[in-house]
This record gives sequence, structure tokens and C-alpha cells, in this order.
Amino acid sequence: MRTSNITKAIVIGFFCLTWLGSAHAADVAKIGIVDIQRIMSASNQGKAAKAQIKQQSDKMTVALREKGDQIEELKKQLERESMVMSKEKREDKEREFRIKLNDLKSLEKRYRGELQAIEKKLAGEMRKAVFALVEEIGKKGGYLLIINNFDVLYSPGSIDITDQLIKELNARYKK
Repeated sequence: MRTSNITKAIVIGFFCLTWLGSAHAADVAKIGIVDIQRIMSASNQGKAAKAQIKQQSDKMTVALREKGDQIEELKKQLERESMVMSKEKREDKEREFRIKLNDLKSLEKRYRGELQAIEKKLAGEMRKAVFALVEEIGKKGGYLLIINNFDVLYSPGSIDITDQLIKELNARYKK
């Protein structure tokens, strides 16, 4: 009889521990994942940044193309007239051509730097807005951790909060 009571106590204790463990496991840490690249390309703020960069790039391309056309015309003129020019005049035209070509290369390098600076500035502003929003959503939603999906090899789709972030970011960007 005594063994039976001990066995019952062990079985009851086991079920209590199992039940308590299950109840405790229901309070699992909440983890979220975001796709920063998708946010950058799908949000209104990201689209506006891309449009601004493209507009600036197009302006720079037109300016470079005009300079390139001028240089090409100078080259053609030099080739046509080189036989009838004096040596000094030909050397002057060749020097002018080299100077304009170097100016074009310098301008292209400067434009590339300016474009990179604009991209960096806009991406920084966007990241700042996204990180602030992620922190806000994390606190409100009771998340223990929200990470970028860049290094995540597997995760269930249910923890991806990218769409929620894009929706809230778009709502704030309108204001």
C-alpha cells in the first residue's frame, strides 16, 4: 500500500511538473525578423529616395554626355585639320583635347562621389527612421529580439514583421 502511495505521488508530481512546464513554455520569448532591403525598395520613403538619386544621376549623365560630345567634336576637328595645321597650332589643339579629356574624367569622378554621398545620406535617414520604428514596434509588441534577416538561414514566416514596418513607415512618411 505504501508503494502505491509513493507511485501515485511520483506520477502526480510528474504531471504537475509537466503541466507547469507547459504553462511556462507558453510564455516564449517573442522574436521578429525584418528584411531591410525590402523595406528600402518597397516603402514610399525608399521609392522617393531612389527617384531622387535617379533624377540626380540623370542630370549628371546629361552633363557628362554634353562634355563628351564636345570632346569628340574636338577630336574629329583635330583629325580633319591636323594635316593643314601648323605644328604649334596642332600641339595647342592636342593639349586642349587632353585638358578637356582630363576635365571630363575629373568631373565624372566628382559626380560619382556626389552621387555616393547623396545615396549614403538618404540611406542613413531611412535607416534611422526604420530603426526608430523597429524599436517602437519591439517595445509595443513585447519583442525580446528583432533582427535583420540578412544572416538568418531559416525562420518561419510568422515572425517576419517587414510588412508591418513598411505599412507604418509609409503612414509616417505621408505626414
